[in-house]
Amino acid sequence: MKAPELLLPAGNLDKMRAAYDFGADAVYAGQPRYSLRARNNEFKLEELKTGIEEAHARGKLFFVASNILPHNAKIKTYLADMEPVIAMNPDALIMADPGLIMMVREKWPHVPVHLSVQANTVNHMGVKFWRKLGLTRVILSRELSLDEIAEIRQECPDIELEVFVHGALCIAYSGRCLLSGYFNHRDPNQGTCTNSCRWDYKVHDTRGDDAGDVEVIRFDFGKALEEANQSFAACGGAERHPLADKTYLIEESSRPGELMPIIEDEHGTYIMNSKDLRAVEHVARLAQIGVDSLKIEGRTKSLYYVARTAQVYRRAIDDAVAGRPFDPSLLAELEGLANRGYTDGFLERHHTQDYQNYMSGHSQAHRSQYVGEVLEVDGEGWALIDVKNRFAVGDRLEIIHPSGNRTVPLTTMLRDGEPVEVAPGNGVKVRIPGMTGMDKALIARLF
Repeated sequence: MKAPELLLPAGNLDKMRAAYDFGADAVYAGQPRYSLRARNNEFKLEELKTGIEEAHARGKLFFVASNILPHNAKIKTYLADMEPVIAMNPDALIMADPGLIMMVREKWPHVPVHLSVQANTVNHMGVKFWRKLGLTRVILSRELSLDEIAEIRQECPDIELEVFVHGALCIAYSGRCLLSGYFNHRDPNQGTCTNSCRWDYKVHDTRGDDAGDVEVIRFDFGKALEEANQSFAACGGAERHPLADKTYLIEESSRPGELMPIIEDEHGTYIMNSKDLRAVEHVARLAQIGVDSLKIEGRTKSLYYVARTAQVYRRAIDDAVAGRPFDPSLLAELEGLANRGYTDGFLERHHTQDYQNYMSGHSQAHRSQYVGEVLEVDGEGWALIDVKNRFAVGDRLEIIHPSGNRTVPLTTMLRDGEPVEVAPGNGVKVRIPGMTGMDKALIARLF
């Protein structure tokens, strides 16, 4: 079995280096003006040049995302702005817009182009279309099942396929959402999404009059839900839920008074926030299918996120290729990352109850929290820790390092040369012993 490429996000050079240190084969970064991370993106031209040079020196790959769907103003400047980027010899451009792809293919036909997930490719004929235009890889839509991916692979053996396996999921088809543009006039497909689907919303009840107008009622939603559930249980669940035909209004916390309807119909309830994608348990199947690249989302995520996901998915890939069974502890190692709850998305449409219990049980068995980063280690093995979250003497710490992880009890700690019991949180620096050879390590507290 061929090992698929492990592709990690790089929001800056430090995260790129961590990705490579912990097992990534390739990273992707974007120009702020032409990628979908126009905000929170530290890769200017100088950083792109440094990143590409360092990647190639390590025998790794570096892809540049240029995947906006541009309006006319950006078309006019695109080729001129891309000239210096192409001169840096990136390993591929990640693109979505057919017009920009045509321009690049005409001017630089030697440059590999990967089709972005933004293009929403969901069938093998779409893949064949882009292959005919000279693209070398298609990043498949997140809305595909494993069986559909396998069928595309069978029908399209002569082009690389890439699949997302971890990270945030969009409530719309891969970024085609209007919420951010509606609220803030920031277009997701222009790289300025404000993630409006994940804001804090409150629910308000309504009452309709004979004219069809809606009046807001202040109420206790929890109490109303409890009463409705009692009524639903009394009728044996055979009828439609009493709340299903009501109209509620949601109110975002920073926009008081702006009330928007949220409705349930026969297809379900339209809640905007999505769980995060975690498909580490499907790595072996994706490798068997012949997927060429497994991609992790998160150019705005932390260095810890990059290191931990790279390490976990590297182990999953290596185990799959070696024929070893899936290690359920990998599920738990990803629980320590900030997440909105996990799902494997559309990859597996129907889970049995046994499978769901298996996933839940292992995910909760080994919990951790990121608490610090090693800045330096002195000659006596004392490591200077940049504290990110609280930890204390007596805690069990996981030392996360490219050479392998280990668990140690914390028996002593120094701050400014004096013994302390607690590292209270972000902004504090402490020293802990027994860290010889643990440069570049990250620290997690186990609980």
